[in-house]
Amino acid sequence: MPKVTRDDVARLAGTSTAVVSYVINNGPRPVAPATRERVLAAIAELGYRPNSVAQAMASRRTNLIGMVVPDARQPFFAELAHAVERAASERGKIVLIGNSDYTGDREIHYVRAFLGMRVSGLILISEGPSQRAEEEFAAHSDARVVLLHRRPDNSDDIAVVTDDIGGSRLAVEHLLHHHGHAYVACFGGPVNAPAPGDPVVDHIEGWRQAMDAAGITTEGRLIDAPFDRYGAYQVALDLLRAPADERPTALFCSTDDQAIGVLRAAREAGVTIGRDLAVIGFDDIQEAAFCDPPLTTIASDRDSMAKAAVDLVLDDSLAVPGSDTPRIRKFPSRLVVRRSCGC
Repeated sequence: MPKVTRDDVARLAGTSTAVVSYVINNGPRPVAPATRERVLAAIAELGYRPNSVAQAMASRRTNLIGMVVPDARQPFFAELAHAVERAASERGKIVLIGNSDYTGDREIHYVRAFLGMRVSGLILISEGPSQRAEEEFAAHSDARVVLLHRRPDNSDDIAVVTDDIGGSRLAVEHLLHHHGHAYVACFGGPVNAPAPGDPVVDHIEGWRQAMDAAGITTEGRLIDAPFDRYGAYQVALDLLRAPADERPTALFCSTDDQAIGVLRAAREAGVTIGRDLAVIGFDDIQEAAFCDPPLTTIASDRDSMAKAAVDLVLDDSLAVPGSDTPRIRKFPSRLVVRRSCGC
């Protein structure tokens, strides 16, 4: 059978090939609902399949969005990447994902690879784009770059973040004022802490602010611990095997993964969560609700953040000088109360 073309679709739908293109590409011009339905019906009847390679050559852009994450094995990043993929699919885009493993060399590898593929845009979860990455962004200025989850203080890049400081304050205030703990210890990050603008730094800052507001010292109560559950478990074991009068009764963890490691360590150390030790995490990963006991945590609106990141990547208005579109969008955090805090 002869190959079905866009002209065939336009002829059957009683419209122009330009309108057919607008329907297939979801723009750049709007199409009346009735006309869109006729075009879609013609596409279905004829079995038309757009040539994505030809489309990319004509527009100098593919229907791809590149996304670089630190480590997709970590539940928070996996769930965030999945939310981005769903949001992109609703816009007719496909997401390519690369893992930087928290190293600049791997990050720049994926930045160059994705931009070289002529992606429509790039979503980057980074400790801070390197100078090499910024140079790549400048060389591919027609592909928009959006930072997600973290935005370094010295960055002017478009970003979508959550209120990490406010969320951390909610957690610590809950432990101090609702449960009456004398103080709250904090599992921060590793000794080589990230730069300002990193969510973990903001989690620590929120903890400090809540403690200061209550007139409680933070000295000696910030504990260096890896972000993952395995490293946090080892640190927690050492902490919880100390005599009861030398260990904290309440602990705020910078990530849910850390908190899950603490729950395991507490069980092995004979410490009862909720009675001997109250624990609150941050991220509200799906596994948090299925911990034993279920983990009290701070949640961010990942679905809205993912949608905002995709919209910003594809928002042509940002290319217009003086655009009113904000360069940073911050979403609120909320406390999700379960049993690990003692409730």
